This record gives sequence, structure tokens and C-alpha cells, in this order.
Amino acid sequence: MAGSFEPNIVGFLCNWCSYAAADQAGSNKLEIPATLTTIRVMCSSRVNPVLLVAAYLRGADGVLVAGCHPGDCHYQTGNYNARRRFALLRGILDVLELDPARFRLSWISASEGKRYSEVTKEFSSHIAGLGPNPLRTRPFIE
Repeated sequence: MAGSFEPNIVGFLCNWCSYAAADQAGSNKLEIPATLTTIRVMCSSRVNPVLLVAAYLRGADGVLVAGCHPGDCHYQTGNYNARRRFALLRGILDVLELDPARFRLSWISASEGKRYSEVTKEFSSHIAGLGPNPLRTRPFIE
């Protein structure tokens, strides 16, 4: 059954903006994919790329990191640091032979519940189109 695949997506959400947008989306009864597991972090810059790699190695099909818009960070430059850090992550994904399209960095403010809903639905649909994470079946030396 080719159409039965539902992706497992991990979302790291900034406490001050994206997590508040997720809360607003839920309060407004906007559709959020059930395939998304959210993890609240204080800032998008606090997400270590090692956590993202660990998520993929543990079977996540996609990872979303969402934070404040550049210039609006509660910690002033956190989202700029996150943007630089995750630009380097693409090289790590290449080494793992993992499609960089399985990762998304988005800027979503606290008042953008509708945007949060749209981003998560689009990303879930995109990951569903890519299929399962190939690292799930690849053997690793333990």
C-alpha cells in the first residue's frame, strides 16, 4: 500500500515565537498534522545539530526547526546563529547520504498560527512524498 506511509516528523520550536504560534493554531482549531512531534526549546539557536542527526538516526523522516523571524529574536541574535549553524548541517546530511530536503528551518512569529499550520502541513506532505528515512533500514556498526 504505497499511500499508507505517514512520516514521523520532529519539530524543534522556539518558546517565544513558534511554540506560541503552535498554541495559537491549536486554539483556533487549525489543522496540524498528527505526524509532527513538537519539542519546545528556548531558542532555535539552542538546537544542537547533533540532536537533529540523532533524530534521523532514531528514525525521524523529517526535522523542522522553527524560530522567531530574524531581527525579532528574544535573545537578539539567536536566530542568526541558528541560520549559520543549520547551513553547515546540510554538509552533515550529505555525509549521511540523507536528502537535505528532509530538513526545514522556518521563521514563524507568535502571531502566525495560520502560517504554522500551513508550514507543518506542507512539510508533512513533502516528507510523505519523499518516503521513509533511508537510515531506518541502513545497518550501522554498534
